[in-house]
Amino acid sequence: MHIRLARPDDLPLLPDVERAAGESFRAIGMPQIADDEPLSLEELAAYQEHGRAWVAEWDPPADLRTSVGTDSVAAGAYLLMDVVDERWHIEQVTVHPRAARRGVGAALIEHLAREAAGTALTLTTFADVPWNAPYYRRLGFTDFAEPGPELRRIRRREAEHGLDRWPRLCMIRTK
Repeated sequence: MHIRLARPDDLPLLPDVERAAGESFRAIGMPQIADDEPLSLEELAAYQEHGRAWVAEWDPPADLRTSVGTDSVAAGAYLLMDVVDERWHIEQVTVHPRAARRGVGAALIEHLAREAAGTALTLTTFADVPWNAPYYRRLGFTDFAEPGPELRRIRRREAEHGLDRWPRLCMIRTK
C-alpha cells in the first residue's frame, strides 16, 4: 500500500469508493447514510487542489484480484482534511469494502498524523457504529467535550443535514 496526495485523475474514482463504503450503513439500519450522495467532483477537486486529499493505493490479495479485475486498486481509500479551530480535521476517511479490515484507513490516519507534525487531529463521527467512534478510539482518539467554534459549526451543519438521527460526537487525537 502506498499513500500519496490525490491527483486529478483519482477524483472520478472517489465517489464510487464512497458509495461502496456507504453500503455498510444499510446493513445496520442507516439507509439514509448509504443513500447520501458523495461529494461532487468539484468539491473533491477543491480538496485535491489545496493538498488536503490523500489516497491509499492498495494492492488486493491474490484471492480478490479476480473480483477486482486488476492487479491493484488505484484508490482503495481516501482521506480529506480541513483546518478547523487551528487543528487538522478529518473531514472524511473512506475505505472501499474490499480494502476494509486491512489497516488501510488506519494507515491514512497515521500518515495524516505524521504530516500534522504535532498538531492535534479532530473529527466528527457516529458514536455507536463499530467502524466509527469505537474504531477511532483504538487509533488514539478520545471524546472531545469542548470543541471550538468552528467544530461546533460543523456539528450544527451535520444536525441540519439529519445526521443527528443517530448519536454523534466530536473526537480529538493529540499525539
